[in-house]
Amino acid sequence: MTDTILETTGLTREFSGFVAVDGVDLRVKAGTIHALIGPNGAGKTTCFNLLTNFLTPTRGTIRFKGQDITGMKPAMVARKGLVRSFQISAVFPHLTALENVRLALQRARGASFDFWRAEKALDVFNDRARQLLDDVGLPQVADLVVADLPYGQKRALEIATTLALEPEMMLLDEPTAGMAHGDVDTIVQLIKRIRKGRTILMVEHNLSVVEGLCDTITVLTRGKILAEGDYATVSKNPEVIAAYLGTADA
Repeated sequence: MTDTILETTGLTREFSGFVAVDGVDLRVKAGTIHALIGPNGAGKTTCFNLLTNFLTPTRGTIRFKGQDITGMKPAMVARKGLVRSFQISAVFPHLTALENVRLALQRARGASFDFWRAEKALDVFNDRARQLLDDVGLPQVADLVVADLPYGQKRALEIATTLALEPEMMLLDEPTAGMAHGDVDTIVQLIKRIRKGRTILMVEHNLSVVEGLCDTITVLTRGKILAEGDYATVSKNPEVIAAYLGTADA
């Protein structure tokens, strides 16, 4: 697939005179894994927040599947198939893994999460919830309380809850942040497994994480696009090397 699924034109966000995202023209091809990377302070997460309308652009436009979604409410963006995760794990710690996924699956029933109804009302979602847990490598933790899970498994669970919304495009905000090396490898392999039939845009800090994973890498620094291409191209770019070594102010 080569059609553009997500496109920004002149995307800009200013905070009291500070330009965090500066005229970004981003194009993500459908069916690809696309990384948005850069040093700390480069504007990656701000850009992500703009794409999902958790922040409103100062200037510029965002188009998803050809439709202008600039300024659209985040919940409406998600209903259109553009769903994000967060850098900090966003799961219910005192529920089980299965219960977390079941709550996400309630989207199929409409807007209500039915917290006031009997638990048995959610049993209809059990089979699909267990399948999603299996998809992310967590079938053994279905009945465990999330607070007791290791950090890497919490991140995998968050991906399962994102998948429950049946997104056409997933935005993953630093999915490997704060992980030990073994957990990083697990999440990288998970992203490879779930890519079928989906587009993935991920924010990442570490070039080594996206090596061999992403089709296209866009490098940000000081809120602007510094370079773009495959891993071989951007990893050898002198400006990218300078930015990561700290010789360019990010």
